[in-house]
Amino acid sequence: MLARGGKPTVADFATAAGISRASFYRHFPSRDALLDALEVAPELDSRDRILAAAVEMVGVQGLTGLSMDDLADRASFSRATLYRLFPGKGALLTGLIESYSPLEPVSRLLVARTGAPPGELMPEVARTAYRAVYARGENRVGLIRALFFEVSGMAPETEEAAREAITRVVGLLVVYVMTQMSAGRLRTMHPLLALQSFIGPILFHILTRPLAERVLGLDVDGETAVTQLAEAWLRAMAVKEEVDE
Repeated sequence: MLARGGKPTVADFATAAGISRASFYRHFPSRDALLDALEVAPELDSRDRILAAAVEMVGVQGLTGLSMDDLADRASFSRATLYRLFPGKGALLTGLIESYSPLEPVSRLLVARTGAPPGELMPEVARTAYRAVYARGENRVGLIRALFFEVSGMAPETEEAAREAITRVVGLLVVYVMTQMSAGRLRTMHPLLALQSFIGPILFHILTRPLAERVLGLDVDGETAVTQLAEAWLRAMAVKEEVDE
């Protein structure tokens, strides 16, 4: 399909392969993940070019410091074209979240594999988040900082876009964790605290990995590192069997 030209969608790939989109997402968290596996660079249309420029600029100066006029210049588009595709920072952030943040691929993973046991799903959640931030050797840490640490300082429409995306993935994780606790597969505790103990170390590793490699000499592969953090969480959340005296 790629050789024929155009820009086939996930639905197109799934139809050609004779599978559902859910089956596609079980094997590949996103369209870009499929292109990565094929070692094919993703095509860039006007919207993609603007988002690619935006994610680089956010990485340097944050989202609150991003100027839409500077973005138009960086992406080599007129202001009219930029505002036609992205009427404001809220729309831009929504596009960045959908294309570059780990929130969307993690959400798709949770929907596609909601019945998987924690020992399978949670390490894959960690790996999916890592891949989204460091895809194809890129570093999208700046976008993660903006999502989690600049939210309260954003304009109302931009803050709403960030909160909506974060709430969606947290909601899916809460439902999954609560279901696993009810089934006796995870230790019972407040689900939000359980998620904080899962997300915290993984997010910290993702944010500080470049520094840890450069200054502390960390030589553990990124996916291996977040997998080990997820496995440590699973051990801490394991249900302890009572021993009869």
